[in-house]
Amino acid sequence: MSNIPSDLRYAKSHEWLKVEADGTATVGITDYAQNSLGDITYVQLPKPGAVLKAGDVFGVVESVKAASDLYAPVAGTVLSVNPALQGAPETVNREPYTGGWMLKLKPAGAPATDALLDAAGYGKVTG
Repeated sequence: MSNIPSDLRYAKSHEWLKVEADGTATVGITDYAQNSLGDITYVQLPKPGAVLKAGDVFGVVESVKAASDLYAPVAGTVLSVNPALQGAPETVNREPYTGGWMLKLKPAGAPATDALLDAAGYGKVTG
């Protein structure tokens, strides 16, 4: 069974979102997604300053099995991307919810987390 932390929100496309205390949001892919992809070999992420709409493709993750688009769970402006993933993309496999985060966003307005799933809801999707 996949690891689904209860303090995060989830998109059906397998990205997670954590609203931070300062109002920013951290985004990555779920344990289920990294497990399905297999060994991750490359992560392509946007440049800081990129403006995303909810559902926009923000990057690509490549593995030994496939390449998969990454989708923004909420609208916002990219503040930073995880520099560790350039040299060590496999961090996403080892630590999808901690060291393997992908980007930090300044949400456009209040984060629209209502459109996202809670842990129980995401568990049903990955069931």
